[in-house]
Amino acid sequence: MQPTDIAKEQKEALKTVPAIGTDAKWYVIHIQTGYENKVKQALEQRIKSLGVEDRIFDIVIPMREIVVIKKGKKAKAIEKVFPGYVLIRMILDDDSWLVVRTTEGVTGFVGAGLKPTPISNKEVDAIMKFVQQEQPKFKTKFSVGEAVKITEGPFADFLGTIQSIDEERGKVHVLVSIFDRETPVELDFLQVAKL
Repeated sequence: MQPTDIAKEQKEALKTVPAIGTDAKWYVIHIQTGYENKVKQALEQRIKSLGVEDRIFDIVIPMREIVVIKKGKKAKAIEKVFPGYVLIRMILDDDSWLVVRTTEGVTGFVGAGLKPTPISNKEVDAIMKFVQQEQPKFKTKFSVGEAVKITEGPFADFLGTIQSIDEERGKVHVLVSIFDRETPVELDFLQVAKL
């Protein structure tokens, strides 16, 4: 699935929220991590075959597009915001609960005790806004205070310490020792490597 398809799907799920009666609420189900897409497909199939389309409306895996650095190159990737969890909008009754609960890969509903607890539309809106942010995020494995080696640019082969990380722009500020003085230098994630 393409990143733009995911964003469209999540926006569509949000648009239909007010159209359904007030009985429909968002719930969070716990899934075996890594099986979110398979469980979503299995749920969609079961909803149709068991005829509960009038009670289970949307299944959303909150995902967002990020930029990762692999083998020294930037690449777009899809990141699950809550690995192991899926949002589902449904009217909760014994039949709909059973359809969801007995789907392979679903380990249960999130809630207090045995009763599933719905999440508010405000929480769902906040999650959807977060996943639909236009600016892709860089995913880095660096941390502040970590020693790095500069691999490109005028400071190539210098060693330094990460002072700060700007994931929004994909930049790091590295303190480099030049003439026995710590000098901050802004570099791209691609220009530094872990020691």
